[in-house]
Amino acid sequence: MKKTQCDRVLDYMKQFGSISSMEAFRDLGITRLAAVIYDIEHKGISVNRTPENGLNSFNEKTTFTRYSLPA
Repeated sequence: MKKTQCDRVLDYMKQFGSISSMEAFRDLGITRLAAVIYDIEHKGISVNRTPENGLNSFNEKTTFTRYSLPA
Protein backbone atom coordinates (compact mmCIF):
# COMPACT_ATOMS: atom_id res chain seq x y z
CA MET A 1 0.00 0.00 0.00
CA LYS A 2 1.30 3.45 -0.93
CA LYS A 3 2.12 5.77 1.96
CA THR A 4 0.37 9.13 2.11
CA GLN A 5 2.17 12.39 2.80
CA CYS A 6 0.63 12.32 6.29
CA ASP A 7 2.12 8.86 6.86
CA ARG A 8 5.54 10.01 5.67
CA VAL A 9 5.53 13.13 7.88
CA LEU A 10 4.37 11.16 10.94
CA ASP A 11 7.06 8.51 10.34
CA TYR A 12 9.68 11.26 9.94
CA MET A 13 8.69 12.95 13.20
CA LYS A 14 8.75 9.61 15.02
CA GLN A 15 12.18 8.75 13.63
CA PHE A 16 13.90 12.17 13.88
CA GLY A 17 11.80 13.91 16.56
CA SER A 18 10.66 16.89 14.47
CA ILE A 19 10.40 18.31 10.97
CA SER A 20 10.69 21.72 9.30
CA SER A 21 9.45 22.75 5.86
CA MET A 22 13.01 22.59 4.47
CA GLU A 23 13.47 19.03 5.76
CA ALA A 24 10.07 18.03 4.40
CA PHE A 25 11.04 19.32 0.95
CA ARG A 26 14.59 17.96 0.99
CA ASP A 27 13.89 14.53 2.50
CA LEU A 28 10.27 13.81 1.53
CA GLY A 29 9.57 16.00 -1.51
CA ILE A 30 6.70 17.68 0.34
CA THR A 31 6.33 21.36 -0.57
CA ARG A 32 3.35 22.31 1.61
CA LEU A 33 4.19 20.92 5.05
CA ALA A 34 1.69 23.18 6.86
CA ALA A 35 -1.14 21.69 4.77
CA VAL A 36 -0.02 18.16 5.65
CA ILE A 37 0.18 19.11 9.35
CA TYR A 38 -3.38 20.48 9.06
CA ASP A 39 -4.52 17.13 7.63
CA ILE A 40 -2.74 15.24 10.43
CA GLU A 41 -4.45 17.38 13.06
CA HIS A 42 -7.80 16.96 11.28
CA LYS A 43 -7.35 13.21 11.95
CA GLY A 44 -7.19 13.99 15.69
CA ILE A 45 -3.40 13.84 16.15
CA SER A 46 -1.85 16.69 18.15
CA VAL A 47 1.23 18.41 16.75
CA ASN A 48 3.50 20.83 18.62
CA ARG A 49 4.80 23.99 16.92
CA THR A 50 8.09 25.61 17.85
CA PRO A 51 9.27 28.83 16.17
CA GLU A 52 12.96 28.80 15.22
CA ASN A 53 15.34 31.37 13.84
CA GLY A 54 17.73 30.85 10.97
CA LEU A 55 19.16 32.37 7.83
CA ASN A 56 17.64 32.23 4.36
CA SER A 57 19.58 31.80 1.10
CA PHE A 58 20.32 35.56 1.09
CA ASN A 59 21.93 35.24 4.55
CA GLU A 60 19.05 37.22 6.06
CA LYS A 61 17.44 36.37 9.40
CA THR A 62 14.19 34.42 9.10
CA THR A 63 11.78 32.55 11.35
CA PHE A 64 10.28 29.15 10.56
CA THR A 65 8.22 26.54 12.36
CA ARG A 66 9.44 23.16 13.54
CA TYR A 67 6.72 20.55 14.06
CA SER A 68 6.89 17.64 16.51
CA LEU A 69 4.64 15.12 18.19
CA PRO A 70 3.86 15.56 21.90
CA ALA A 71 6.08 13.50 24.21
